[in-house]
Amino acid sequence: MNKDNLTAYEVVKEEDLTDIHSKGWLLRHKKTGARVMLIENDDENKVFNIAFRTPPKDSTGVAHILEHSVLCGSREFPLKDPFVELVKGSLNTFLNAMTYPDKTCYPVASCNDQDFQNLMHVYLDAVFYPNIYKREEIFRQEGWNYHLESKEGPLKYNGVVYNEMKGAFSSPDEVLEREIMNHLFPDTPYGCESGGDPKNIPDLSYENFLNFHRTFYHPSNSYIYLYGNMDMEEKLAFLDEHYLSGFDALDVDSQIREQGAFAACQDVTLEYPVAENEGEEDNTYLSYNMVTGNTLDSQRNMAFEVLDYALLSAPGAPLKQALLDAGIGKDIYGAYEDGILQPYFSVVAKGSNPDKKEEFVSIIRKVLTDIAENGIDKKAIEAGINYFEFRYREADFSSYPKGLMYSLDILGDWLYEEDHPFSQVQQLEVFEQLKKAVNEGYFENLIRTYLLENPHGCVLTLVPKKGLAAQREKELEEKLEAYRSSLSDAELEAMVQKTQALEAYQEAGEEPGALECIPMLKRSDIKKEAGTLKNEELSVDDSLFLYHDVCTNGIGYVDMMFKTDSIAPEQIPYLGLLKSVLGYVDTQAHTYGELFNEINASTGGISCGVEVFDRADSTEEFQALFSVRGKALYPKLGFLFKMAEEILGTSKVEDTKRLYEIVAAVKSRAQASLTGAGHSTAVLRATSYSSPMAAFQDEMAGIGYYQFIEKLEKDFDQQKDLIVQELRKLMKMILRPENFMISYTGERESLEEVKKLAAHIRQGLNTEPVEKSEKKLICTRKNEGFKTSGQVQFVAQTGNFKKKGLEYTGALDILKVILSYDYLWMNLRVKGGAYGCMSGFKRNGESYLVSYRDPHLKRTLEVYQGVVDYIRNFQADERDMTKYIIGTISGKDVPKTPQMKGSVSKTAYFCGVTEEMLQKERDQILNASVEDIRALADIVKAVLDAEQICVVGSESKVEGASDILMEVKSLINC
Repeated sequence: MNKDNLTAYEVVKEEDLTDIHSKGWLLRHKKTGARVMLIENDDENKVFNIAFRTPPKDSTGVAHILEHSVLCGSREFPLKDPFVELVKGSLNTFLNAMTYPDKTCYPVASCNDQDFQNLMHVYLDAVFYPNIYKREEIFRQEGWNYHLESKEGPLKYNGVVYNEMKGAFSSPDEVLEREIMNHLFPDTPYGCESGGDPKNIPDLSYENFLNFHRTFYHPSNSYIYLYGNMDMEEKLAFLDEHYLSGFDALDVDSQIREQGAFAACQDVTLEYPVAENEGEEDNTYLSYNMVTGNTLDSQRNMAFEVLDYALLSAPGAPLKQALLDAGIGKDIYGAYEDGILQPYFSVVAKGSNPDKKEEFVSIIRKVLTDIAENGIDKKAIEAGINYFEFRYREADFSSYPKGLMYSLDILGDWLYEEDHPFSQVQQLEVFEQLKKAVNEGYFENLIRTYLLENPHGCVLTLVPKKGLAAQREKELEEKLEAYRSSLSDAELEAMVQKTQALEAYQEAGEEPGALECIPMLKRSDIKKEAGTLKNEELSVDDSLFLYHDVCTNGIGYVDMMFKTDSIAPEQIPYLGLLKSVLGYVDTQAHTYGELFNEINASTGGISCGVEVFDRADSTEEFQALFSVRGKALYPKLGFLFKMAEEILGTSKVEDTKRLYEIVAAVKSRAQASLTGAGHSTAVLRATSYSSPMAAFQDEMAGIGYYQFIEKLEKDFDQQKDLIVQELRKLMKMILRPENFMISYTGERESLEEVKKLAAHIRQGLNTEPVEKSEKKLICTRKNEGFKTSGQVQFVAQTGNFKKKGLEYTGALDILKVILSYDYLWMNLRVKGGAYGCMSGFKRNGESYLVSYRDPHLKRTLEVYQGVVDYIRNFQADERDMTKYIIGTISGKDVPKTPQMKGSVSKTAYFCGVTEEMLQKERDQILNASVEDIRALADIVKAVLDAEQICVVGSESKVEGASDILMEVKSLINC
């Protein structure tokens, strides 16, 4: 890029970013003062992000509602939902928007040059010229509205963000995070809930909503980011000519000011709701939270990440272990929360009681004082430093573009300080400084200064209360009824008409020709070839060695796998437990704390898991493999295998004290994940009614597993000997040479060494005779409703079309896009107020429809019944079909990291998927017609005819649907 050509901009800074092989530029737009960052490199996955500082003054969620609303039409793209039109017809690798406590971001990414330009254009128009000033309905649909169908009532609140936040506030873990931040920074924007508190959201007026946009969505308050391989001068010219030059400079007071330190640590107690069947005992959250300066010291920031690892996150970490040993909580964890101006360090005890608060604080201070005075475990610190450095160098963000993740990290500094905007992508020097600081008392001094002698903190206790959710629901109903009763007939009629007007707006199609304004690619822009698979079938002493020849920059990715075909159905939950035990208990050579630190000091980590693969050619067959996964630089692969062998061969599962700690932590985390990802929970459970594979997964990781763990934790003293016996039995049954397989991703230069190491592992496995089980899982349709303390629902309906003799086709991938962004989106999200809606169709026939954070239940099931007629009567012109096809392909052509390339190939191998199948399915997608989509109606009918339903949701809604559910029960019972 020639900076002499940048007449509309001044160059503020120019740096070589050697850590990420890039060139960095910081510019300022001369006319408006807009801040622009460029990161030039050869990454084809280009990223654009425009962000604004959006500090809230209250908890009405105005920043969050605005984030949703600006994407509902703009000056050049006057559709009701151009965001959805983009998703349908773009090759994007990322397309979303995010609200944070002090900023709002609008990032997009694509590998296609024209597509990238289109995305950038639509997003810029959305943020600077949204239709929110023309259509109040946008605010009412996305934020909140009074919903009144008749003058007699009932009157309700509705709105996408309102329902989303009702779901967020249903999770005690999320409530705890919010309340900690709110109480640490009461006089700053962090003292408000930027996402919106459901009880405050209806206080937001349309005018205040518009004023927020007028104030903060201006170039003078913007942070614009471009990353990757593109013509930067062209993009900068477009930015200036089409958008920035149309504004004058504005003095926007959006500065985030620091909270003054407290005179003394605060003590706060709050309540959260639990369902009637949940116990209040051992259900309290205790938290110790300390502000650790500001975010602008990169070394201190990374040091606290390392301290989180060394003190809390690693198994056996001293602070965690001391609290567990004292019985303070069932699960001890912590976090270093950065990405805001004043980061903070938290220690949390979950599954505790209010009367343990003083002891909780006392133990924390005693342990930290001892460490500060006598020195921290240097091995743990070194392991923590290596852990974070390995991940920084690897830069593997799974399916998320690297440039996107860099952008979000960079904003964590750039937003508050413009002198060092690139510090988040210049971390290697920080790691070197920390390695030197290990022996200089640096970490001990941080503990002393910020965690012990610091008055700026709070001890926050979150106490469970039965009936609180029902009480709040009743109070809201009474409040709304009182308001409805206070209105005159004319006012009520006006409210009914306003409800009808919003529904009419939502029902109305787009203006003729409006869709033409959305730029889109052509089918010819899509590559015709499906991706290749990297599978070479080799062997090690008669065991499969599946090799994936991928350039990995010197990192080897190893999966040691063991078939589990021989285990009985009643052993499946113990298999789920085993994956949480191995690597987290003592071995012959190391305590579990030492083991974890040894591994992380020299490798990228070792973990155990269970992978389950369905067969593309069968509705019943599947393969479940117990896996030991690890990654390391090539010179450290020998050490990786040595540690894996130690875990597999010498783990001491007889330590029942440690086993209880693991069981209690598993229960705690499972509670949070089952309700937080209620859509996945409901889909898996409903599928398990007829699918042996799903039934296996549910018993190993779903509701069935949680019920097992819940009982195990409750009756542990009576069950502990049985647990040890079952774990030992399982290990003898599955960790055997005839069950052993390995999958390896790396360059060929490392292959022979890995084969030798794998052969050594195999030779050390158990060969004692064992008895195999021939019993199979029995599937039963139950159609369950699981009650929680939440305020929203996750409604799933599933079935298998192959069992009705129908075949899979690539066109089903298109149908998923059509349903998720057309029929389901319109009926569940736009009209129904649900936050999300999804569908899926697998090669083995298993399929689902599901809603996410949904205020409805019965209505949603009725919407599902309408899918068949919608498909039978599906209409789309050539432009629309092309759009759907492009949107489908975008999900398939996401750039893959080296690890993902190996993983995708391995999955295809075990599922029986070939390159020929992938090509056939891609051809079916690329050549699909309207008739091909209509032909899928019978497939969806077969799925719905199975009548497999599972709902996770509020007590009142689930109980109110007992007439259509076969079983109604509580999700959490103790």
